[in-house]
Amino acid sequence: MNRPVTLTFSPLYQQIQAVLLARVVSGEWAPGTFIPSESALAKEYAVSVGTLRKSLDALASDQVVIRHHGKGTVVATHDTDRSLFQFFHLVRLDGKRSLPSSRVLLRKQRAPTPEEVKILALEIGEKVIHIKRVRDLDGSPTLLEDVVVSARFFSGLEIAPLPLPNTLYQLYEKQFGCSVANAEERLSAVAANEADEIHLEVKKGTPLLEIRRIAKDLQGRPVEWRVSRCETSQYCYFNEL
Repeated sequence: MNRPVTLTFSPLYQQIQAVLLARVVSGEWAPGTFIPSESALAKEYAVSVGTLRKSLDALASDQVVIRHHGKGTVVATHDTDRSLFQFFHLVRLDGKRSLPSSRVLLRKQRAPTPEEVKILALEIGEKVIHIKRVRDLDGSPTLLEDVVVSARFFSGLEIAPLPLPNTLYQLYEKQFGCSVANAEERLSAVAANEADEIHLEVKKGTPLLEIRRIAKDLQGRPVEWRVSRCETSQYCYFNEL
């Protein structure tokens, strides 16, 4: 059965893109599953294959789906490789990458700060879950992270699972049905404080890189606020544009 599309001021391929995205968000097409073929979807929405292909290419550009030549299109998942290459930008000075390991220092539910209420668009009285952890690279403490999410959307994360996985975005997707699609980051230079001195094993006042990240889901809703303080004597922030 064809599903006619109502014309609006946006290009037709963007209308189709929005409809396909809604099917991913709703869970109709789960992460890791192949969606119907281009020809089948073009017939379903009564559009040309070229228009449908342009819609899928746009979703692929947004990391929502992955296109496999000769095989089809699959809904993207947060595997270890994607988490490392899309969302983790700290590399060794020689350019080599390594996956960090994590040690959890704090994991609890609490009232949000005013900044967290604003950033995560929290409702009145809503609680947050706060995770503080050290991330080691090549055996050395390199990042001190504070991760904050809504307790309403991530109910129980403060106590389970044990142990907490290293790659949180995989956990968000599998346990809470929340796929992180993209993130915005702001970088600044800061001086090491007492907590950094203890957990990153640096002297107080040592220059650090601070990364303040807002992670967003497929609908553009902020779902995680993360502040990472990074020791950069052996590492640098790398992002290829």
